[in-house]
Amino acid sequence: MPRAFLFVLDSFGIGGAADAARFGDVGANTFGHIAEACAAGAADRQGLREGRLDLPHMLSLGLAAAARTASGFGFTQTPLRPSSFRGAAAEVSGGKDTPSGHWEIAALPVPFEWGYFAPTVPSFPVSLTDEIIVRGRIPGILGNCHASGTEIIERLGEEHVRTGKPICYTSADSVIQIAAHERHFGLERLYDLCRTVRALVDELNIGRVIARPFLGESATAFERTANRRDFAVPPPEPTLLDRVASRSKRVIGVGKISDIFAHRGVAEVRKAAGNMALFDEALGAMDAADDGDLVFANFVDFDTLFGHRRDIAGYAAALESFDHRLPEAFSRLRDGDLLLLTADHGCDPSWPGTDHTRERVPIIGLIPGLPGGDVGLRPTLADIGETVAEHLGLPPGRHGNSFRAELGGNA
Repeated sequence: MPRAFLFVLDSFGIGGAADAARFGDVGANTFGHIAEACAAGAADRQGLREGRLDLPHMLSLGLAAAARTASGFGFTQTPLRPSSFRGAAAEVSGGKDTPSGHWEIAALPVPFEWGYFAPTVPSFPVSLTDEIIVRGRIPGILGNCHASGTEIIERLGEEHVRTGKPICYTSADSVIQIAAHERHFGLERLYDLCRTVRALVDELNIGRVIARPFLGESATAFERTANRRDFAVPPPEPTLLDRVASRSKRVIGVGKISDIFAHRGVAEVRKAAGNMALFDEALGAMDAADDGDLVFANFVDFDTLFGHRRDIAGYAAALESFDHRLPEAFSRLRDGDLLLLTADHGCDPSWPGTDHTRERVPIIGLIPGLPGGDVGLRPTLADIGETVAEHLGLPPGRHGNSFRAELGGNA
């Protein structure tokens, strides 16, 4: 029985969303604008990278063709790798956030509207902050606004250490993020506070409460750690992960996958700090995967370190580092295995603001032993999950259609 490896390049959109106007994102194109900046020399950074965007292995899987399908972006296509496939997918869920994208990739479009907090100061209702303070047994909160995580820690971290008040903030996503010092506040205390807040915001339909621990002793030295934890709403229906688990096969979640799905359906969790360490964990999971297993990996740095921070050069360098390591994944594939690379949304580093951008996402990958092909523009990310499900011998679900038959039928 074949195995499946699903790698999500968090926020690596390829433009072209038909409903981008609804989100104020008409023209957003994460891949396209990074590539254009590199070609113009605007993404050169001494000691980091220079020149045109260099992604030979993703291009060999058909990234340029996928971008043309999604948005008409004209990146030069190199020869295609045998057995590779390519296409693009549109998101139908109402949000452009992590849970919406990942749930839909796992064949469950979000069937409801998330709750959000106003882009005002304060952002949170007084009744909510009062309950957080009382039930969390804290002297108060700092922040209470829309903010970038790194900026608000630098701005309020010293006051947090001095007063014991955690830093609470939000964004355009359905989220409350709580930042606290691992040593002065305590990591387990932060997790407990997030569990308390999770219960309080359920009735507001908030998608995630995220613990954002950090270390350091001054504003210039504060640094977020790898002990982030997401407390998410559980999916309302079975996802691809549940379906794999129901057949007594394993889902190995790499990175924040388990958190996104409220720890449901994931048999083994592998975490690490940074894309390259996550790639190491993903390779280890590929080595450990048995017949019928799914390795589901999220590579978060593209989003958190470069997309939200609007760092074009950093994003480009991260893509090139990821691409450089893809042959290590290719070498672990057996005949009939599926490797599929995609994204959950966009986060165009050239775009105004710091939020995600509404974009189509790439579908690129290969199944050694099959002819490959172009799967076109898929109407929902759920087609990705249904393709993985069919590949693993699972019965079809309700929300998408597999494109596996378009790759030459059953191996």
